[in-house]
Order: sequence, then C-alpha cells, then structure tokens
Amino acid sequence: MTALMSACPSGLSPPTGPTPVQDPSAFVTQKNGVKSLDLLVKGASCGGCLSKIEAAVTKLSGVSQARLNLSTGRLRVEWSGSLKPRAIVEAVARLGYGVTAFDPGEADVQGARNERRLMTSLVVAGVGTAAIMFLSEPLWFGSDLPVEIRDILRWLSAAVALPVVFVAGQPFFTSAIASIHARRLNMDVPVSLAVILALVLSFHETITGGQHAFFDASVMLLFFLLIGRVLDARLRRRAYATANQLASLQAATATRIASNGRAETIRAVDIRPGDMLLIAAGERLPVDAEVVSGTSDADLRLVTGEIEPVVTHLGQVLHAGAVNLSAPLDVRAIAAANDSLMADIARLLEAGEQKKSSYRRLADKAAELYVPQVHLTAALGFAIWLAFGATAAQAAFVAVTVLIITCPCALALAAPLVQVVAAGRLFREGVYLSSGDALERLALVDHVILDKTGTLTLGDPVPAALSQEANNYLPLAAALARASRHPFSRAIAKLAGPGPVATDVREVAGKGVIGTVDGRTARLGSAIFVDAKPGMGSELWFAFEGEQPVTFQFEDVLRPDAAETVATLRAMGLEVELLSGDRPERVGNAAAAAGIQA
Repeated sequence: MTALMSACPSGLSPPTGPTPVQDPSAFVTQKNGVKSLDLLVKGASCGGCLSKIEAAVTKLSGVSQARLNLSTGRLRVEWSGSLKPRAIVEAVARLGYGVTAFDPGEADVQGARNERRLMTSLVVAGVGTAAIMFLSEPLWFGSDLPVEIRDILRWLSAAVALPVVFVAGQPFFTSAIASIHARRLNMDVPVSLAVILALVLSFHETITGGQHAFFDASVMLLFFLLIGRVLDARLRRRAYATANQLASLQAATATRIASNGRAETIRAVDIRPGDMLLIAAGERLPVDAEVVSGTSDADLRLVTGEIEPVVTHLGQVLHAGAVNLSAPLDVRAIAAANDSLMADIARLLEAGEQKKSSYRRLADKAAELYVPQVHLTAALGFAIWLAFGATAAQAAFVAVTVLIITCPCALALAAPLVQVVAAGRLFREGVYLSSGDALERLALVDHVILDKTGTLTLGDPVPAALSQEANNYLPLAAALARASRHPFSRAIAKLAGPGPVATDVREVAGKGVIGTVDGRTARLGSAIFVDAKPGMGSELWFAFEGEQPVTFQFEDVLRPDAAETVATLRAMGLEVELLSGDRPERVGNAAAAAGIQA
C-alpha cells in the first residue's frame, strides 16, 4: 500500500509524516465469532480526531465497535461478517492519518519523537522571542526614534523572525498543509495563516516605511502555542506510560512445551489457546491458563487483592499476572495474551479514559465549529473594513488580528487533556475509571464503599507482635525464610534483617519449606506441615528438630491515613461502608480501626 500522510484534521496534533501501511490481516484475532484488530493511528490527538475516526470505521459493514485511545494511538475494531481488514485501514487512511499494526513500543517511540520535535521548535521560538523583544522595545517606547534607527531595528527583527518562523512553525505548517491535502481544514490552518500574514505584512510595512511591523507577534504566537503543545504531548505520554504499567505485570515470554515434549521460549503474544506452557517457580503467568499438572502456591493478589497465596489444584484457572511461588506448573493456555483478564482490564481503562463526558462532548462540538467560524469572522472583518474605506493593508491587519486572538480553541485543548491526566493520576493511585463521565458523577455520590485489602490496608503481610517464644526462634526461622518466595516468608526475613541462609533447602508445594539450620532439620510453613493445630488467623509455623513448633502471626496493617480519610468522607456527609470477602473478624477489626460503623 502506498505511503500516507498522517495529520490531525482538528489541528491539535502535528502530523507524523508519511507512513507505510502494512497488510493487517495477520494481526486479526477471533473469539466467539467476533473478529478484532488493533491498529496504531498516527497523528490523532484530540476529540475531533477521535470522533471522525470512530464514525468512519463504525459505518463499515459489520463493525460493532471502534474505539480509539488518544494516549496510546490504539484503535481497536471489533466486527463480524466478511469485512476485510484492509477496508478498515483504508477508511482511516482516507481521513489523512497514518496507520500501522499496533505495537506498544512503536507508540512510545513515536510519542517521544514527537515530543522532542516540539521541544526543539519551542526552544527556537523561545530564543527568537527573547531576541525580538530586545529589538522591539525601542520601537514600542521610542516615539521620537530616528527613521534610520527604526528601519535598522525592523530589518534586524526580520532577520531573526524569518528563520525562527520557518523552523518553529513546522509543526503547524506541515499539519495545515496535510489537512488541506485531505480536504479537511483544521485549527492549524488559521494559526499558519495568522503567522504567515503577520510576517508578510510586517515585511510590507518595513519595505514601504509604514508605521506598524509585527515580527514579534509572529514569533511570540508560535512560542506560546508551542508551550501548550509541549505540555499536551508530555502529559499524554505520562498518561500512556501510566496505563502501560499494566503490561509490565504480564510476562513478556513463556516456555511452551511442544507436542514432542521439547521446550521452547516464545513471546507471550505468540501464545495461542491450547498451548501447553511450563511456569517455573517465581514466574508470572503470561496468559489466562488452566492447571494441568503440578501443585504450587500462587500469588493472586493482582486479581483478588488478597495477600495470602492459594494452593493450586488440577483444573484451576489462573489469570495472567498471577505469580507461581513455589514449584513448577504445567498449564494449558485458555486465551491469547490479547484476550486475557489483564488485557480486559487495560481495555476497560482505555474505555474509561476515552469515553466522552458532557464537557468533552461540548469541547468536541466547539472544535468542529471553530475553524469555519474563525475564517468567516476574519473574512467579514476584512470585507467590512475595506467597504468603509480602509486600505487593503489596514483591512488585512484586522483579519490577521482576528486570526491571532482566536488561537487556539482552549476548550478543545483543556477538556480532553484534563480527563486524560485525571485518569492517569487515578490509575497510579489504584483507581480504575470505567466511564468518562464518572468524574462528573462524583458530585452526586452519597455512599462510598471501600474494599479492605490494599485499599483500607497496605496490602502486604506484616508480622504481628511476637511472643517471647517466637522472638527466640526468629533468627532460625529467618534462615529458612530467606530461601522462600512466599510473602509470609519474605516478611519474616525482612523483620529479622540480613543473616545466613539455610542449606539443603527444599520447597514442598502448598505446604512450606524444609532445610538444615545449624546442623538440624527445620520446617517453615503451614500448621499441618509441622504437625501443629491450625489457628484462626494468618499464620506461619516454624519447627526446629526435637522442639515444639512456634507460630508467627501476621496482619494486614491499616494505612496510616485510613482513619483520617474515613473521617473526612463522613464530614462531607457521605455514608462509608466496608465490603470484603475476608474473614468476618478481620473485616470487623479493620472497620473499627478505620472508624467505619458495622
């Protein structure tokens, strides 16, 4: 397919240049009769882009959903029927955008490249603005300045402005040209016209000895607009990086067992349902899978939020991101990486970030009306002044003034940007947005329901106050704990600090760890593992050869600001409740400590 020029038809993003479009057929996945395709759209960064692209793709036969994430550039399309993937690519390309198969790495590289280009333009515009302000000050305040000095200062300003406008204006000029080529005027068209006309009129005034020259206006306009563009690009990259943290919770590679029993390392994205995988101790699951053989402890807190690992069993489904703690597991993939629970969560985040709120719909509408109204107003100003006897130069100054003072549409920039940044900040705090208008609906909330583990509490096990007996055995237990990946073992090792590690260590899946400490056999694990009677709480038992076992109790500590936060919510008139699947006594204790009434 031929190279396409990518451009933002609403003008909030510069184009990314010609991009060859690949045949997307190889990247199509299918589940339950529904086909899906992820594409990387280059040059789209505003609500106007999103609306045009989604509308164009949704019109295609059989398309049930088309959702564009502006932070990542990912366009996810789902459809059924005989629609060809190439038709989807061509529908987007006809709007003037570059399209390739989605690659998270490429999206990040593209964003970094765009930010560097904008920063270069900003630096050039900033230096030019400082120089022209220095040269223009005598012109502003020196009313009795000799004509010869005035002309020299103007020509020096022209010498600075011309190269600065040429370099710093590239993001706007190339975007405007591309949008005109695509027959869709964007916001960069009036910006480019304002800058170029102001520069041309300033040269005209300088050559003819006129009273006004506005070289400073051309350069300063670019400088202030570029500040906004750089901030927009940087914040979007941060939002993308925040959402992309989910990807780091999945394994990038996996060990696949072929039909002949041979093990091979493959990329997680190449895993297909039905593939047999070997998950070694300490590895994360790359996809959702079913346990076929082996027994181990699995850390499922990413999905359940609970700090205590679970003992796996045959037929159990483990989701992508779960950590195998103690022994190798043979699992059968039940979904591709793109169809895992983690991928669903990522798509939920993208949907929440991009779903339009009422303010954002208003911003998109303003963006659509902006360009024609600005051009119409500038043209009317030129015509009216000309009709009332003004010279062409005077009328042109009026038109240029209209173009300058209306750049850019702040509402179209601010509303989407605020939502993207807010969604990114909330994600870093562990809050997922499932809807774009969720932030607006917060004003109507009268009940707040909190989860316990990881929300009200820190989510990490901490040893409770040790008995004298447990404290005596702590150094010995820590020697075994340092050889284990179990969260309770790590907590014991952290409490004891640096020290020796047990020898001849062997992990018994689902039970504990056994080894030699000071020449004697020691066990660390469940009550059954050390022949003790199980207690009611979260506990880890230690047994030293020839001696009675001792127990270490654990608790999930309340967050330091939990009680204060609950009190603040109650002071706001909100009802606060606690919802948890943990044991009733633990939930009750946490609620009482945080000030939540049962």
